[in-house]
Amino acid sequence: MGFNNFPLPISAIVIDLDGTLLHTAPELAEAANRMLRDMGRPPVSQDLLMSYIGNGISWLVKRALTGDMHAEPDAALFDKAMPVFEKHYTDLLLQSKPFAGVVQGLDAMKAAGFRLGCVTNKLARYTEPLLKGIGLSHYFDIVLSGDTLPEKKPHPMPLLHSAKFFGVPVEHLLLIGDSLNDALAARAAGCPVFCVPYGYNHGEPVDGLDLDAVIADLPGTLKLIERA
Repeated sequence: MGFNNFPLPISAIVIDLDGTLLHTAPELAEAANRMLRDMGRPPVSQDLLMSYIGNGISWLVKRALTGDMHAEPDAALFDKAMPVFEKHYTDLLLQSKPFAGVVQGLDAMKAAGFRLGCVTNKLARYTEPLLKGIGLSHYFDIVLSGDTLPEKKPHPMPLLHSAKFFGVPVEHLLLIGDSLNDALAARAAGCPVFCVPYGYNHGEPVDGLDLDAVIADLPGTLKLIERA
């Protein structure tokens, strides 16, 4: 099911974090390579690591250890690697930068009267300091991290929870993201989804996803929606 009768009637907007609001790949890749170096393992290219972003940090660490989308590393190795990665990522966290148009887009959405949330698969212990440290947290009435609820994207639960929080029908909740997880979550929840083309999406272009629109940047959203 798609929504293509533009402008779409929207009451609230929830936005993904990594690859949509913030360019976090350099810091995630650097933390992964510092972890590999500390463990006496060869580095992995940033492009390859970028293709592993979006399913949470434990998945990223597993991929870095195996160099494979699907292989499982030795459990003892993974248990040793996780705290090493977490230490390095905590050190690098606040070096991430918003993508072009993000602050202007958030300002314009607020000015147009839309309520905003952030829905990410990133762990809360990184999401909250990151949004605060970079000066974006004040835009969001709700922040749902990968460990806030029992399920995360591509499960519809975070979107259904957001619609309930805002008190709006789910079809009037817009998700803006950058990946397959966002498209799947939105379709499962029954809400519209736009994607930006500059994000991560496991290294694949977003045009092939089941979306309602591809927007060049966050300000591009406002041409396609109206207040419900």
